[in-house]
Parts: sequence; C-alpha cells; structure tokens
Amino acid sequence: MLLALQSIRSKQDFHTLVFIAGTVLLNATGAGLIIPVTPALVAELSQTTIADAALWGGYIAASYAAMQFLFGPAVGAISDRFGRRPILLISLAVLTVDYLIMTFAGSLWVLFIGRLLAGVASATYATAYAAVSDISHNGKRATRFGMVGAAIGFGFVIGPVMGGTLALFGVRVPFYISAVLIAMTFAYGLFYMPETLPKSARKAIRWRRANPVGATMDIAQSPVLVWLFIALFLFEMANFVYPAIWPYYTIEAFHWTTAQVGLSLAIVGIGFSSVKGGLIRWIIPRKGEAKTVLYGFFFAVIALLGFAFAPNTLTVILLLPPAALGAMIPPAMIALMSHHVSQDKQGRLQGALTSIIGLTLVLSTLMMTQLFTSFTADSAELYYPGAPFLLAASFMLLAIGPFWVGLRKINISG
Repeated sequence: MLLALQSIRSKQDFHTLVFIAGTVLLNATGAGLIIPVTPALVAELSQTTIADAALWGGYIAASYAAMQFLFGPAVGAISDRFGRRPILLISLAVLTVDYLIMTFAGSLWVLFIGRLLAGVASATYATAYAAVSDISHNGKRATRFGMVGAAIGFGFVIGPVMGGTLALFGVRVPFYISAVLIAMTFAYGLFYMPETLPKSARKAIRWRRANPVGATMDIAQSPVLVWLFIALFLFEMANFVYPAIWPYYTIEAFHWTTAQVGLSLAIVGIGFSSVKGGLIRWIIPRKGEAKTVLYGFFFAVIALLGFAFAPNTLTVILLLPPAALGAMIPPAMIALMSHHVSQDKQGRLQGALTSIIGLTLVLSTLMMTQLFTSFTADSAELYYPGAPFLLAASFMLLAIGPFWVGLRKINISG
C-alpha cells in the first residue's frame, strides 16, 4: 500500500488517496472490532446457544445487507450527481450513530434497527472506489483498487485483535470504540476530503435506474458486464461464508476463544492486505487482470474445500494463506468492469456493485447460517460444522463459468 502511494505523482491525487485509504482503514477497523464479540452479544440478548445465535446473527446481517441491496444503486446515482464527498460524510455520520445504538442495545430488535441504518449508509466502500476511479486512468485502476482493498484488509488485521482484547472489559466496549473511530474519520473528512468528481462530469439522476431493478437493466445492456456480474454474484455468494460463519464455526468446531477468533481474523487481514496492496501490484502488470482472477479462483476453491473438511486447528491455520490469495479476485474483476464504463457512470457502476454485494450478503448469510445451524444443533442427524464451506466451494467453482464467457465477450468486442 505504501509503495502504491509513493508512485503517485499528482499531489491532489496523493492527498485524495491518503484520505480514502484512511477512511476505509478506520471503517474496517471499526467493523473488525465487533466481529469477535458479535456471537457473544447475540447469545446474551437472545439467551440461546452459539448454534442458535448463529441463526439470529444471520437475520441481523441479512437485514443490513437488504438495505444495502435496496439503496446501493440510489446512493451511486446520487454520488454521480452531487459528488463523492457528501455521500462519504453522510455515510460516516450514520455509521457512528449505528455503533452507538449497538453499544447500548438492550434487545435484539434494537440491534436490527441499528443494522438497518448501517445498511442504508453502507455507501462508504462503494463511493470510495468510485472516487478512486475518478482520479485513475485504466492502467492504474486495478493497482489503486488493490491499495484501497489493502487498507480494508489492514483494518481487519488490527480490528479483530483490538476487539478480542477490548471484550475482556465487556462485550459492548468494542462497539463504543468503533463509534469513536468512525466519528474521528468523519471529522477528518469534513476538513480534508477533496471532491473527486468535477461538475462537468456530473450526471442528472435517473430514478428509474436508481434502484436494484433499474441498475440491473442498465447493466444488461452490456454483454460483458452481464457475465462479469454473474461471476461476481457467485463469487460473493461463496466468499460471504467467512463473515457469516467464521466466528461460530471456529467456536463450535474447535472451541476457540474470542481472542483466538480475533487473532485468526488478524492473520487473514494481514494476508488480504499483502495480496491487495503488494502481490496484485506485481501480478497484474505481468499476467493481466483476467489471469489474476483465475489464479484467485484456484486458491479460493482450495481454501473453501479445506475448511469444509478441516480436522483440527492446525489445518485451519495452514489454509489461511490460500484463502488470502483469493483476495486477488475482487480488485481485478472490478477493474475489468470499470474499463467498460465511462467516468460519469462510475458511481452508478459502484452502486450496482453495492446492490449485487448486498443481495448476495442477504442470500449467502441466511443460507450459510441456516445450514450451519441445521448441522450443529442438538437435533442434527449429522454433525458437520463445515457444511457451509462445502456449499461455498460449489458456488466458487460455478463462478468460473460466467467469468470465462465474459472474457470471451471482451476478446470479441476488443
């Protein structure tokens, strides 16, 4: 990530990227803080076991993702009309309120309200990527997307470790610290965030396209984007098994503590940061975006199949590197998509991506948590906590097909 910043010549671009990286870093740190303690908090409020808490946790995560799915295209269209800066600041302000709600939540329905608000404000990452796209030429987009991804990954390195440590003082303390971090990011952005979308490139809002259906129809006009979006949909269906299940899976299958869960997430975060901030800068210029995605699919499938049948903690640890290498897929694939979209539609593209990711988060979270509960509950005929990872591996394999078709469309049109 530092090497990527050093290669930036424009002073304005440098400051923009520093702020964007800082924003997503602190946002990811805040999100990472709460991951290790969420199972304990849900179990406390629902007064259930870890297996049943996973079910409730799935519903809460799905409510967040549903709002992301519904509002993602609208937020992207609004950022194309009014600029990236106001959207980022509003998102950060709402997220601060969300973490405060979760800090003082006394029941599950209050948690639901908090996650609904956060889902509406989940434009932070999508708008950040759109801002990066505004100031990047095609040849630099994948590298800079990787830099943003590396900042997110590093946030998930320090976040879970801090969360697991802060949980020693109470399961709600990490939520309060998250609110403070996001509020600090908002304050910084209020004074230093430059606008990246010039007024001449702004586009009037077409509300018939500023919704999931309209965004999908807009994408359908490009055969290349259609197939790449299908591939991304299947990839995310598989990849969301990690946030949906990981804490519950490791606690249930291997009896990990909250601190161990946090440490494992930190290791994954280091791997993701190294891949997105370092490896991807090396591999894309040499192999290209398409081959980078295919390499990512290979390692991602190996990791998912390994977790599905992992017999012990040592096996899980050995599988973390190939899981991290799967992080090559999103920045390379998103860069491929952005090459086929004009500047005044980059926000719309990122909004559509947010919507697709939100939809897959809803479907995958509900599917994976339901499957996990079915195979770990006391009444389960077969005890198999790795079942969600086996399903995820199937989705990942299926994603290769439409991606390959999309590549052929690119070659034909090129």
